[in-house]
Amino acid sequence: MKLLFVLPLLILLLLLAKTILFSFRAQTPSDYINSGPAFSLKTHLSGEILSEGLIFGPNGKMTNSFVAKMFGRWDGNTGTLSEEFTYSNGKQQSRKWYLTLGEANTFTATADDIIGLARGSVSGSTIKMEYKIKLPEESGGHTLTVTDWLYLTSNGVIMNRSEMRKFGIKVAELIATMRPISQ
Repeated sequence: MKLLFVLPLLILLLLLAKTILFSFRAQTPSDYINSGPAFSLKTHLSGEILSEGLIFGPNGKMTNSFVAKMFGRWDGNTGTLSEEFTYSNGKQQSRKWYLTLGEANTFTATADDIIGLARGSVSGSTIKMEYKIKLPEESGGHTLTVTDWLYLTSNGVIMNRSEMRKFGIKVAELIATMRPISQ
């Protein structure tokens, strides 16, 4: 009888350890502190940027794709990043991020659909940002907790991977590229 209780508990603990220690959520900015090239928000999120991405639902299947034109502008330690999305289902969306650089490679950001303050840090070739987003009513109006990781590659392309969670359960994932638009 003890074995019937201990075995499921052991399996649950192993699954929890896998999630915490060996997954997307297990990485930290310190894992990338010595990676390069060095990510600079002012440099790499400036000017015209083209983003193309895929959105995956909770079952791992792609549910939508998008193309976004972005434009970043900086004035000292504050910047804006305007985004114009066109989704494969025909919907369009606009977002404007307001970014403020802080001390020790940190930054904060706000946008109309972000609840409170997004907090981020730059470490080596990466950016990690965490925030809560309120989805549009036509997408359910849910509030999701988001973890964004941006990875700068040696040719200047930024790879973006995001996880969206509700009550701690992954409900969506986004993978996208961001690249400067040639003048």
